[in-house]
Amino acid sequence: MTSATQPGEVLNDVALWLRMYTNMVAVRLFETQVNELYTRALMPGLAHLYIGEEAVAVGVCEALERSDYITSTHRGHGHCLAKGASPDRMFAELLGKEAGYCKGKGGSMHIADPATGNLGANAIVCGSAGIATGAAFSAKHLGTGRVSVCFFGEGALGQGILYEVMNLAELFKLPVIYVCENNLYTEYTHYSETTAGDILSRATAFGLLAATVDGQDVRAVYEAAHILIERARSGVGPGFLLCNTYRYHGHHVGDINREYYRSKKEEQRWKNERDPIANFAKWLMDQKVADKTKLDAIEAEFADEMRKAVEFAVAAPYPVHREVGEDVYA
Repeated sequence: MTSATQPGEVLNDVALWLRMYTNMVAVRLFETQVNELYTRALMPGLAHLYIGEEAVAVGVCEALERSDYITSTHRGHGHCLAKGASPDRMFAELLGKEAGYCKGKGGSMHIADPATGNLGANAIVCGSAGIATGAAFSAKHLGTGRVSVCFFGEGALGQGILYEVMNLAELFKLPVIYVCENNLYTEYTHYSETTAGDILSRATAFGLLAATVDGQDVRAVYEAAHILIERARSGVGPGFLLCNTYRYHGHHVGDINREYYRSKKEEQRWKNERDPIANFAKWLMDQKVADKTKLDAIEAEFADEMRKAVEFAVAAPYPVHREVGEDVYA
């Protein structure tokens, strides 16, 4: 199965289109500010930017209910924002401030927001697969009607836990969707050098309904995710969504000189021809949903919001020393 539905069968709501465009712009502007915080030496540690992959997080999360669950990855800011997290509290977390979602103790790779169903990012490759599947098990057992989405990169295909949980998910018909974000590179190595065989067949071998989608097309991602999510919610069973996408920046913010593993020409081709925001903006204008003035206003509004969110985080206090051992679990 290479696509979950035909274009237009689900996605026909103008308000939805504009909301998805707005959310993608917000994610990109957030990540742009993260990069600036790093280069200005205001952010401790590293961050893994989601720029270029915005259509995946937004398209999938838009198909979820607020009460549904997600688990995220080391490259998780986009997932957090798309599920409803507040930029000011996210920036505060990145800067180690008390106002952050984890009181400054989680940092970039461990942001969680249970109020929006975000069970947390995870620095361990495929580390959240068991969490997402367990949440789906509890949802089925309790009859809550909730669905779990587990985001992971193609590097997770080399982790055994993914196959263990997919096996259990299919056996128990759990309401969970495994979303593989294939951005082509497992850190500094092209995935073709690390991943044997066909990716989808890894899921279909267990009986999961699997689909491939263009991860740069937010409408296509939403439509495919919507079908799999509602199927899982109805009790039919889990799904697997392979989103082919691309990260514009390096593996992390410090990965600047990348030509030893991919060319500048390749990067520019994706930015110029396959950008999810620019291409969606063109589609919105072609369909006369919005003109350039409206889209520019959206960008200006969120650029201002992100600047204010950064100012809030920079000015926020650090946790007091006596709290160093609180809310820490091992």
